[in-house]
Amino acid sequence: MGVIKMSKYNALWSFVSQQDGTTVTLSFAEIEQAAGVPLDHSFLSYKKELIDYGWQVEKISLKRKTVKFKRR
Repeated sequence: MGVIKMSKYNALWSFVSQQDGTTVTLSFAEIEQAAGVPLDHSFLSYKKELIDYGWQVEKISLKRKTVKFKRR
């Protein structure tokens, strides 16, 4: 695990890292609730931080308004 940097999505990364299983799919609303901040385009830049928590973003569905996370 690398050095964890403070970012506006740390609460979300922590939430995802505590999930059981190898994948988890969250709605945009669930992501906003877990993160404590509105989901915006900066998410695309910040998502690489999730690697430090042992997870990655597998798929973002704009149609379904969901994000699928996968354990690395």
